[in-house]
Amino acid sequence: MSPDIVIVGAGPAGLCLARALSGHGLSIVVLERQAEQALAEPAFDGREIALTHGSQALLERLGLWARLPAEDVAVLRDAQVFNGPSLFALKIRAEQAGAERLGHLVANQAIRRAAYQAVSECADVQLLCDTNVRAIQQSESEVKLVLQDGQVLQPRLLVAADSRFSETRRQLGIGAQLKDFGKTMLVCRMQHEQDHQQVAWEWFGYGQTLALLPLNGRQSSTVLTLPPREIEHLQKLDEISFAREMERRFDRRLGAMQLISSRHAYPLVGAYARRMVGRRCALLGDAAVGMHPVTAHGFNFGLIGVQLLSDALLAAHGKHQDIGAAAPLARYERQLRLATWPLYQATNLLVELYTNDHLPARLLRGAGLRVAQGLLPLKKGIARHLTAQA
Repeated sequence: MSPDIVIVGAGPAGLCLARALSGHGLSIVVLERQAEQALAEPAFDGREIALTHGSQALLERLGLWARLPAEDVAVLRDAQVFNGPSLFALKIRAEQAGAERLGHLVANQAIRRAAYQAVSECADVQLLCDTNVRAIQQSESEVKLVLQDGQVLQPRLLVAADSRFSETRRQLGIGAQLKDFGKTMLVCRMQHEQDHQQVAWEWFGYGQTLALLPLNGRQSSTVLTLPPREIEHLQKLDEISFAREMERRFDRRLGAMQLISSRHAYPLVGAYARRMVGRRCALLGDAAVGMHPVTAHGFNFGLIGVQLLSDALLAAHGKHQDIGAAAPLARYERQLRLATWPLYQATNLLVELYTNDHLPARLLRGAGLRVAQGLLPLKKGIARHLTAQA
């Protein structure tokens, strides 16, 4: 089989790229190791995705936004950052960017389902599930994939979109800068007595990091970051004991709390590929840039990659040029690095400072928040960045 493009990984980034390229005379194959049923009806995984205005606009153009159930979409109006036990918070308001909201929070489960539904309607996209790539061979003129069942695909371009621990990236001989933060993130949905006012919290406590992502009603996605063994202990608690523990960790600032979902744990590891492209191949989504979740830009970066790569490929295709040639891929790499590298580095530095519990760091981060609160231009800049407005 010789499709124009093979995308490895039917996660949201891979499926969104397939949808963006559909309808332009290109044949596309998406490979996925999971069964198709798992894509059609994805399981709840605890993750809520903070989408910027720009990401929402792209999902609207791709036909995904209208497929999202209203109950799975919540307004993210403002955000606030706490340090230690202090009640002082750095407040980031949407109005500082001239907007009514910073963005929306959408269940990852809902995005995955909508992406599958949108791609299922594309006659030029073929989805091959329950399969793995056994081997990859590259040359200047072609790339050859051998699947686990022996089937051979020879596309003009291969796109790896199979997670920050991408096996495809490794088979392509592309390394990545991995940053293991040595922590595990526990995510779940909680109901609470106090109203969150559609404001997100990022709370850098001493010995832990807490986040609250406001959902509809008095419900939130709560995110707790701790060493792995402590997370394992929390997962073993019964629902009532777990709720009391979360009340304590939030200093009862939300009043009584109740667990209303399953609990999910993820290791905190950042990834940044050393190259975004190679001979007739490109990286996308977490395979290219896997962010620490503190700035909530992971999937937004994935969608930026979808926009940049689809623009570069369709521009080349429209001029009857080779979509797997070096020129369009180099353009994509250059633009993606420019869009992601500064924030990736800044995020890692922020995490290092705000998870360091030595006294000098505690004093520095507390003073930093108070200084930032008084700098309106800085807060406007942060708000514009969070909303992805120019």
